[in-house]
Amino acid sequence: MADDSRLLEPLSSVVSIVVRVLLGFMVLSLALSLFDTDVHFEWGGSDACVSTDWISSTTSEASMGLHPKAGVQVDTVPRYCADDPGTYQQTLSFLAGFPSFVLMTGALLILNRLLSVSARDGVYTLWTAGRLRLLGWWLLIGSLAARAVETTARTALLSTLTTEAPFNVGTWTGVWTTPYFQVLTAMGVLVFARITRSGAAMRDDLEGTV
Repeated sequence: MADDSRLLEPLSSVVSIVVRVLLGFMVLSLALSLFDTDVHFEWGGSDACVSTDWISSTTSEASMGLHPKAGVQVDTVPRYCADDPGTYQQTLSFLAGFPSFVLMTGALLILNRLLSVSARDGVYTLWTAGRLRLLGWWLLIGSLAARAVETTARTALLSTLTTEAPFNVGTWTGVWTTPYFQVLTAMGVLVFARITRSGAAMRDDLEGTV
């Protein structure tokens, strides 16, 4: 429908372009990794590093070449990195970032499909409401699951880098950060899914009356 298609712009075009670029990058990275064993694409970082935000300290010394003014203290956050990471550490480093990539890619694919079909068949349809609901639950459950996996990987990696941070619940809770933005966004999408479902039902009733 022309009117609904215009309502979805420019988001529809932007998401479509981003999906194509992302898929192209994935295909290119796969091709390069097959023909060149020296090429590697890391999501968690190849250095196997973990920052410990919860044990930051304060210093009055200069940091990164930026000299603080008088009366200013600079917070420093320890960052532990392996000089020569082994396979286990590299795997943990990979798992510390890859789930977020999967979450983002899945959300973009669902959103792209949602926008393209909605532009063709209309916004206020039960199909659109169902895909909005799917996107909302994907973001809600996926963001928490991805953060849990990444937190576990970072905790396990940290336990291999320091003797004072064992792989236990206490260290895990220190590494954990709640994905508030993703959770709130997911809840908003679920609300709009209900609104769209109600709008679709009203639209069907009006068409049946006419």
